[in-house]
Amino acid sequence: MPRSGARARARQLGIRIGRFQTGRYNAITDVAGVRVGHATVIHGEGPLRVGHGPARTGATAILPNAGDIFHNRVVGSGFILNGAGEVSGLTQLVEWGLIETPIILTNTLSVGACSEAVVKYMVDRYPSIGNEHDVLIPVVGECDDSWLNDAAGRHVRTAHVYKAIETAAGGFVQEGAVGGGTGMICCDFKAGIGTSSRRLPKEDGGFVIGVLVMSNFGVMENLRVDGVPVGAILEPEYREHIRRVDNYGSIIAVVATNAPLQQHQIGRLCKRVALGIGRTGSYAAHGSGEIIVGFSTANTVPRESDKMVYRMKILLDSRMNPLYEAAIDATEEAILNALCMAETMEGHSGHVAPALPLDRLRELLVRFGRAPQ
Repeated sequence: MPRSGARARARQLGIRIGRFQTGRYNAITDVAGVRVGHATVIHGEGPLRVGHGPARTGATAILPNAGDIFHNRVVGSGFILNGAGEVSGLTQLVEWGLIETPIILTNTLSVGACSEAVVKYMVDRYPSIGNEHDVLIPVVGECDDSWLNDAAGRHVRTAHVYKAIETAAGGFVQEGAVGGGTGMICCDFKAGIGTSSRRLPKEDGGFVIGVLVMSNFGVMENLRVDGVPVGAILEPEYREHIRRVDNYGSIIAVVATNAPLQQHQIGRLCKRVALGIGRTGSYAAHGSGEIIVGFSTANTVPRESDKMVYRMKILLDSRMNPLYEAAIDATEEAILNALCMAETMEGHSGHVAPALPLDRLRELLVRFGRAPQ
């Protein structure tokens, strides 16, 4: 158990979501070859001065494979539960079923800057883009962090995107108020980046599935933790911290697996991620964006080949059910990890996003029989 006052992941609090085991790091990086990096931008305090701060933002990069993503693309797809949000590049991704750039997560008004930075990064490394080869469209997802961050100041720069990409690594993934999740809020508590994974048993293929979220949705009274109505119980204690604006927020989720899936299967998997988002209390409000991007590392599709036919390994549709279950469980836990790891943050103009109180959370989970005493 964590010491009193310390931040901890959900499992350290005794929370166990679902029946499958996690991967070694309980992160999207348990899918071999997947790497994650962050660049965090925090400076300034006091009243909002557009262009000066305070800044509470950043960028998170997800690299789908350990090799050359431009020449060896991975199969991908996506799903939009509610579309009051944006993932640039999603139109082409759904059309072609291929991911050929790093995936970047950031704030709403920095999508253009991040897309431009990825283009520069890729063109510098692959000068054939736009002449010998066709152009590319980076995959960049966003959520609105303007409650805490000087969003209109657009503090995410090319250097931050480069840092997120170049420091991306496997293994342990930082969670909470880091990278693109720095200024994000979930159910009126401080949140941000969270991740989790599941490893299927051998009889179900032994596949690994990992989810990473940039969580920024919901209202406190709807928050549920492993079925416990935590938000409704805590809401009377936190009313002074609840935002008095109609800003339900959004979430971007990225799901990865080493199961050999076709594009349509990845799309179906992304839909199940949306069910995991709903488990924690989201009802995909009118003004929110719940967008999921997914990919499989099992097959890489070469950009150039002398062959006429490309052969892929493909999982039978009838064997997908364990992956669906694992995706839902990993998504729920990833959101909880974002909440549990994030610390209280003060943004501009005295706006405060309180940390989810872990001592109270554990007390409630024990009371409802969802965690051991």
